[in-house]
Amino acid sequence: MATLNSKIKVKQLGLSEYVPIWHAMQEFTDSRNQDTLDEIWLVEHPQVFTQGQAGKAEHILNVGGIPIIQVDRGGQVTYHGPGQIVIYPLIDLKRHKIGIKTLVNGIEEALIQTMKTYGIDAQRKEKAPGVYVGGKKIASLGLRVRRGCTFHGLAFNVRMNLEPFTRINPCGYAGLEVTQLSELNNSVIYDDVQDQLVNELCKILNFSIDEDYIVPKNIENKHHD
Repeated sequence: MATLNSKIKVKQLGLSEYVPIWHAMQEFTDSRNQDTLDEIWLVEHPQVFTQGQAGKAEHILNVGGIPIIQVDRGGQVTYHGPGQIVIYPLIDLKRHKIGIKTLVNGIEEALIQTMKTYGIDAQRKEKAPGVYVGGKKIASLGLRVRRGCTFHGLAFNVRMNLEPFTRINPCGYAGLEVTQLSELNNSVIYDDVQDQLVNELCKILNFSIDEDYIVPKNIENKHHD
């Protein structure tokens, strides 16, 4: 795990197009040095399918009018849309002596603990990264490590339109059903869940937030009305 109380910066990006955020993650990772503070980016994306590096076309059934983007993360095809919490942890694994497996386990545990606060029993699944409730997938993971640092991250279904998931084999699994937090506990509030998840993630990975919810100037932002 990270050194106790290592500082991390949290940035709230609001509703933002996928490609500018993806390119900004790449630029941040490629330009950072040993003194660069780690960051967590929080974002919602407009409707988009993303296909991982090893993604197979057979898992894309009928995207309709939703764009599909080939990206440089692990995993197969997934869907992003409004009402889904997306978190990108930009962490120097070498500096903190964190292995990628430890980071993945930490992210999954943060999701499990967050859902526990809403009375939901969520589980991991062997050899299928992500988090599940009753066999249905509620959160997906897809990471990339470059120069010992991570980008991309997790997508957590909170209160969204799940129909586009029927147009793909989610994460490469034919027939995999998905669910969302609001179907299991209708009282959930998106911003509260996001705060809870960030706090759980920082606690598990032993980070303390340096500056909370900063909107960067160099990334296109489109917030909800």
